[in-house]
Amino acid sequence: MAGIDLNRTFVPVRIAVLTMSDTRSASEDKSGDLLAKLIGEAGHVVADRKLVRDDASAITAAVEAWIGDPEIDCVITTGGTGFTGRDVTPEAVKPLFEKDIEGFAVLFHMLSYQKVGTSTVQSRACAGVARGTYIFCLPGSPGACRDAWDGILKFQFDARHQPCNFVEIMPRLEEHRKAG
Repeated sequence: MAGIDLNRTFVPVRIAVLTMSDTRSASEDKSGDLLAKLIGEAGHVVADRKLVRDDASAITAAVEAWIGDPEIDCVITTGGTGFTGRDVTPEAVKPLFEKDIEGFAVLFHMLSYQKVGTSTVQSRACAGVARGTYIFCLPGSPGACRDAWDGILKFQFDARHQPCNFVEIMPRLEEHRKAG
């Protein structure tokens, strides 16, 4: 049965938060603020945080820097997952993925549908793994960030969550590089 096994040890995860916006400044970043708060409340570490414009090369550069940093286990982005002309987060980030986490988008849309109905189709939320780092691309609204964290990520980033979680497989994410 799914749930938290209190006999297991909690392991803090180091998470970087990247906000994409052409219209907000760092002082107006409600989604980034919310994610940082939720990450901290869950016992994890906000390893870094940035805000960049909706520019594919700037987004790719920020995410690449973090996936190259051994002190960062996960990157969560917020913003740029719609399909207007400036929404380029999936195009900037997906080419970095070595493996997609398709189930994240499916589950995110299931949760989102319960809150916003068919409007969930306007999000291209996605996730993957690159160089041993988890990457999650969330919509830019605080509600969507809360749904993703409270409904999926807080459980998957809790090493006590059973029957399985992202934390317990972190040491194996790069085993293909060590083989041979």
